[in-house]
Amino acid sequence: MIKKLGIAEFFYVFDTLKKESDVDNQQLFSNTDRGLAYGDGFFTTALVRDGNVDLWPLHRNRLVECQQRLGFPELRLDEIEFLVQEQVKDKAEAVLKILITRGEGGRGYQAPETPQLSVSIQVLPFPSYYTTWQQNGIEVALSRVKLGIQPLLAGLKTLNRLEQVLIKQDALTLVCDDVIVTDINDRVIEASAANIIMIKDNTLYTPDLSGSGIKGVFLSALESKHDIRVKNIAFDELKAADGVFICNSLMQLVPVVRIENKHFDIADLHELKRRFLGK
Repeated sequence: MIKKLGIAEFFYVFDTLKKESDVDNQQLFSNTDRGLAYGDGFFTTALVRDGNVDLWPLHRNRLVECQQRLGFPELRLDEIEFLVQEQVKDKAEAVLKILITRGEGGRGYQAPETPQLSVSIQVLPFPSYYTTWQQNGIEVALSRVKLGIQPLLAGLKTLNRLEQVLIKQDALTLVCDDVIVTDINDRVIEASAANIIMIKDNTLYTPDLSGSGIKGVFLSALESKHDIRVKNIAFDELKAADGVFICNSLMQLVPVVRIENKHFDIADLHELKRRFLGK
């Protein structure tokens, strides 16, 4: 069953556990939904331009990878895609968020044998400051919050995002636009909500995400077009790069003009982007 809730425009839930008349329009998910209780779910966030979802095949692949690696039942992707297209077709520029939980049920942490998934689809305003970031670049500092290592979840965009919440809180106390985040072994992993591209000696590099971090859709798109080498990167090595960029599906490629006390010329960064990333 597909139900449109009154809580917000462009917000839907797939929920076969309730009858439509039982749904409280002021409450999106049940108090016993496993996404709320345990973060048992995953999501993707995409750019909408001129009525289309940018990089949709890669976002679809991300949802399938999360479903498979987390042991969720097969997704009703055709229905999800239909609803997505219905809600974005009139949008010139917006943000699409698809969030999926394992639904209700189970005993404690133990998931139900036959979960009935909850899926929400929301269209949100585009963060306008990303355009300024793309043009002028950003200043970053080193986050004091370090990521743990968990290969079973590495690369996935799960609902367990408390590390990122703490990272954002820490960033508010620093003089910067964003932060560079390392793991507990002091290896560079990502920005607060973006992947990292480093250019050094005419070669593109990105951090190894086999133990921590999220593999972004935009990074995957870049890897399909460019030779980007995966390696362990130390923070001092990042500062010694010829150029550094952060990227995700919404901001796309953003140049970094300062990493703590190391400054990069914005004109040089735009030239590097043009030469090596075709942007």
